[in-house]
Amino acid sequence: MYFLGYDIGSSSVKASLIEGANGKLIASAFSPQTEMRISGPKPGWAEQDPELWWEHVKAATAEILSQKTVNIEDIKAIGISYQMHGLVLVDKNQKALRAAIIWCDSRASEIGDKAFTEIGESKCFSHFLNSPGNFTASKLKWVKENEPEVYNRIYKFMLPGDYIAMKMSGEIQTTISGLSEGTLWDYKEQGIANLLLNHYGISESLIPEIVSTFSIQSTLSSTAAKELGLKVGTKITYRAGDQPNNAFSLNCLNPGELATTAGTSGVIYGVTDQTKYDERSRVNAFVHVNHAKEIPRYGVLMCVNGAGVLNSWLKQFLNISGEFSYGQMNILAGQAPVGVEGLLFYPFGNGAERILENKNPGALLQNFHFNTHSTSHLLRAAQEGIVFALNYGLEIMKGMDVKAKVIRAGEANMFHSPVFCEAFSSLTGTIIELYNTDGSQGAARGAGIGFGFYKSFSEAFNNLNKTRTVEPDKHLATKYQDTYANWLKHLNKILSQQS
Repeated sequence: MYFLGYDIGSSSVKASLIEGANGKLIASAFSPQTEMRISGPKPGWAEQDPELWWEHVKAATAEILSQKTVNIEDIKAIGISYQMHGLVLVDKNQKALRAAIIWCDSRASEIGDKAFTEIGESKCFSHFLNSPGNFTASKLKWVKENEPEVYNRIYKFMLPGDYIAMKMSGEIQTTISGLSEGTLWDYKEQGIANLLLNHYGISESLIPEIVSTFSIQSTLSSTAAKELGLKVGTKITYRAGDQPNNAFSLNCLNPGELATTAGTSGVIYGVTDQTKYDERSRVNAFVHVNHAKEIPRYGVLMCVNGAGVLNSWLKQFLNISGEFSYGQMNILAGQAPVGVEGLLFYPFGNGAERILENKNPGALLQNFHFNTHSTSHLLRAAQEGIVFALNYGLEIMKGMDVKAKVIRAGEANMFHSPVFCEAFSSLTGTIIELYNTDGSQGAARGAGIGFGFYKSFSEAFNNLNKTRTVEPDKHLATKYQDTYANWLKHLNKILSQQS
């Protein structure tokens, strides 16, 4: 018996096939081989054609089936992970009315900020745990104000994963966790956020049917089965946003368990059983995938837009003769001392940072001296700076009573670097567990739970194996803490100049 998982990103679609009995990865694929195009018709806009996602779902599925001789009768269920906060609009014929407005589009920020003020900050926090900000509800309001001819034809609005599930089944559905991502869930009333919908003049009828995150939500239609090469009636049994799903993929389901990623952006996602919020709206809270009324679970998410993108930029900047690989960069970074002899790097060069209250100071290099600092120093300072930025957000989360008993991550991107792992663990004083898994594998495990094959979460993760553990270096912890204190002092000066 097999389970198929998809991770619908803005760069690519990843697919994984796992064997239910042992949790073993049987085949994986991604499409396209180069990044999907993001359209920016105006500054601050980011759009994608949702049909593009579907084309790459089909391509990734075909690649999976070509890799392994599997009887499609034995693929029992499908799970879907997807880029959060997007907006997809369809008419009664389930045709997209416009390009999807995706997660990194900022056009609705002023609308959300205005609603935050007009509804009242305390009221927004008590009901939504977040400012309406630039989330899905505010993006829909933008369409209502600016594209009335499109808005008037809307049958339902969806998140990206809901759209893919619709393409597979013909059913338009969403989840409570998904609604919470768009400030469309009212934590106080335990229902749809009519307070915000009414303020925006949006009808609740536009919201899809709500289904459980882990459940037999729908089945594969004959049309989709033909396009995908799968069996008609295959169950769709799980869906979740990419960051809650990443946490789930790493078996982060209980208070004190944190998941982190450090790709282009850096994210820490912590699980709690408390409905807490940050009064300055620097981090966000959502309903976690395993939330239940009797056993509440929420995810607190902080994001640093500028993280691995700094490392990528340095690779291009330094790669004049083509000699630098990421592995070589990591080796060079290890040749410089902890604290980098006073050199400080600030990775905030990828847009406004929510953890900095939407300030955009840009990337900054502090205390650089030509006669002291080499390429090794520059590379290590960048990696330490990314760690410091993540720790800055983690401290905000701790202020919301999010405990950090363990931090888990996939062994990918910045976590390939010994310097990065050592600095992260030693500064935060937390054990880091690294796993060879990803979002599409997590979605496949989720499908197994929703199908009923796995009788518990612990059973689903019986065969999830750690690749390695990184423990804090007590001898270096003080040095990292002192360097971070200096980094933070300069950051506060920078931010005060922008106030």
